[in-house]
Amino acid sequence: MPEKSGDLAPEWTGISNNVCGILHGHREAAPMAERFERLGWRSRSSSWYGYQVGTTWCEVELEPVDGQDVLLNRVVDPPRFDDLAALLTRCGATSYTLELYDEDNNLLRETRRGG
Repeated sequence: MPEKSGDLAPEWTGISNNVCGILHGHREAAPMAERFERLGWRSRSSSWYGYQVGTTWCEVELEPVDGQDVLLNRVVDPPRFDDLAALLTRCGATSYTLELYDEDNNLLRETRRGG
């Protein structure tokens, strides 16, 4: 089922980054951004090689780094953290690390998939 498209809900627009991760083995961000878009998320280019993807409960930057990884960071509605992890899997991420932080930068949750 496609996600509800739309801008990030107002309660999440003013907070600091609370989610970050690494998508291992993804040389480019564009294919992952396209997969999110096919699931109903909005997507736009945010730099030469980076993309911002989002929906009402999450907005993340996908930025490739030297090597074969894509960094992911920005904001997620904390109760939807597992939904984001499940979406990464649906989008073809076979290996990733995803972390959720509170407003004081304390690690609340971490999930890993693959090697």
